[in-house]
Amino acid sequence: MSDHPKNSTKSAENISVKVTDLHKSFNHHEVLKGVSFEVKPGEVFVIMGPSGSGKSVLLRHIIGLETPDAGKISIQGQSIEDPAVLGQYRLAMVFQSAALLKSLTVGENVGLYLTEHESKPPAEIDRIVTQTLETVGLKGLADRSPSELSGGMQKRVAIARALVVEPQLVLFDEPTSELDPLMSVTIGEEIRKLNQRTHATTIVVTHDRDLAFGLANRMAMIADGQILFIGTPDEVKRNTDPQIQKFINAELNSKPKAKP
Repeated sequence: MSDHPKNSTKSAENISVKVTDLHKSFNHHEVLKGVSFEVKPGEVFVIMGPSGSGKSVLLRHIIGLETPDAGKISIQGQSIEDPAVLGQYRLAMVFQSAALLKSLTVGENVGLYLTEHESKPPAEIDRIVTQTLETVGLKGLADRSPSELSGGMQKRVAIARALVVEPQLVLFDEPTSELDPLMSVTIGEEIRKLNQRTHATTIVVTHDRDLAFGLANRMAMIADGQILFIGTPDEVKRNTDPQIQKFINAELNSKPKAKP
């Protein structure tokens, strides 16, 4: 989650993100191979592809946790190579593991940003935390330990933590990983409601096809560190690229034979 003081950020405006010819290697293994795309202000942009395709590495670059070998990332036309640029905007990231602090209660996790920056009186922070937890369906759980919650509930706490920042840009890394299908639908609904409520520019990386097609305004299909296609969900489904069709239509090719 962003650690920039609220009074250093710009007003609540929708922001754009542009990635230009991004390259990244680890131990001589090229993970990103010239990735380029642009995310429009306020849209839900999904980056979908198989495991190992570079999705999470790409997301970490956008939030400034990784530095590219070559290429550029810009927010509102300003390169994030200048660290001060990220400090001008309210950014939030929901990590694949939820990344809750186990030494804090659920409520303390959600209100951490507000508490750290003393941006509101304690009573007001408590009110915001209570209201936000209710918004994501976790009413009355502020005093619980994160370890007492299921994986899906922990993901919703992480979304609540992002909500209190009133983000202009929010990023989700595999938000439905390790969740059952019903909870995956619930998390997808929470992401959609967050976008509708805050109008934050939203970037989701996932290999979950149902989540991607259900959420996206536009999608980027990525494989082996390269963008294959960018378009609406319908345009992606109609695309005839064999790699895209193989991924979105993947299923078991054989069924168990009936016993005689």
